[in-house]
Amino acid sequence: MAISMTGYGRAHMHIGQIAVTVEIKTVNHRFCEIHVRMPRQFLIFEEKVKKIIQQYIKRGRVEIYITVEGQGLVKKALQVDWDLLQQYMDACDKISNTHAVHTNLSTLDLLTLEHVAEVVEREDVDEQFETILTQAVDKSCQQVIEMRKTEGQALKADLLKHIHYIHDLVSKVAEYAPNVINYYRERITKRVSEQLAQLVDEGRILTEVALMADKVDINEEITRIHSHLEQFRNTLAIDEPIGRKLDFLVQELNRETNTIGSKANDSKIATYVVEMKSALEKIKEQVQNVE
Repeated sequence: MAISMTGYGRAHMHIGQIAVTVEIKTVNHRFCEIHVRMPRQFLIFEEKVKKIIQQYIKRGRVEIYITVEGQGLVKKALQVDWDLLQQYMDACDKISNTHAVHTNLSTLDLLTLEHVAEVVEREDVDEQFETILTQAVDKSCQQVIEMRKTEGQALKADLLKHIHYIHDLVSKVAEYAPNVINYYRERITKRVSEQLAQLVDEGRILTEVALMADKVDINEEITRIHSHLEQFRNTLAIDEPIGRKLDFLVQELNRETNTIGSKANDSKIATYVVEMKSALEKIKEQVQNVE
């Protein structure tokens, strides 16, 4: 199945006062490359997010943006430096014992001493947050896949159109190819006749024609092109990533097409070859975006 590597998905989930928004964009790439952008305090979930994405996407560059909002995420807490507090208390006891000075510090007085206590804000990440995060990522991925499949069907239709066009061109080349042999036969006959003053050696002509026919024979290339075109059509129906295989087939089609052009050495076939290469170039561009 042809699946495009271009896709977009967005999901918004919330629970209580916490809201999570996930936005995913994908473009073509040789491999599966995932980039996650999310608030630093939630980076503990990065690997889990990547694993979810990898279940859906096998190839392409993936950029995922995660935003988190909600007051419920921030909790205030009193943080006490108990070691420092103990040092203050030990110092007070020493002053009392050494200088007969009594300190009447209350508990509140002790807590207000410098650096003893401070109020800190902590992110409250619980299982509920993890649940809505994974749900949002999952929903976004589903949207991306739907878009990639839709565009993939359009790519498939366009690729099949070009493949059909190339098939027609190759058929025309195959139909015209015998004319090339006849052309060389006439040239060789004329040349030999001129050299031998009209005394034509039919055996020699047949030998030279056979040698030339072998040099310009393109039947094998035509057969391989038809085979590659059939493989291309069959591959488009496979339910798995097919981009790399299609890319390989395009390379093989280009190679056989170039060989036909160089072996035939004929203006009409050269015209067909130019049209075939033009169609193959369009196919190559489209295949670059197939997963």
